[in-house]
Amino acid sequence: MIDQREAEDTMTNSQKQGRTQAISLHIVSEWKTEEIVDLYRVAGWWESDSDKTKIQDLIRGSHRFVVAIDEITGVAVGMGRTISDGVSDAYIQDVVVRKEYRRCYIGLQIVRFLTELCAEDGISWVGLISEPGTTPFYKKIGFQPMEQYVPMIYRKMV
Repeated sequence: MIDQREAEDTMTNSQKQGRTQAISLHIVSEWKTEEIVDLYRVAGWWESDSDKTKIQDLIRGSHRFVVAIDEITGVAVGMGRTISDGVSDAYIQDVVVRKEYRRCYIGLQIVRFLTELCAEDGISWVGLISEPGTTPFYKKIGFQPMEQYVPMIYRKMV
């Protein structure tokens, strides 16, 4: 039996291109909770004690929430979102694509779509924090490291 990684590695470019053509991007204000939770799990961002009931609030509270849908299966295979006041700055967050759909340019399409939506809204400053190993991907799209700036996180005191 071939596992998903092997199947992905043995796909031809035309097979990957066909898979990409069967993907469409949708701006959503709600989506199937389990599919979004599954995408967060794929990325390793879902804690076992996370509250699934907050997923719809997370989607609605985003400036834009984009889901990549496999048109053949109807399943969400990727997502990304922007957080913004809708006027000055935006942050791209939570970009993830299911492993078996990676290297099909879906992540690229999601990020480009999000940046285009920001531009349409007049938002000229778009930033993100790249995970280790993803900086080359974002550089290819046009993002650059912000020299001398350090991303920081506030640790909960609860």
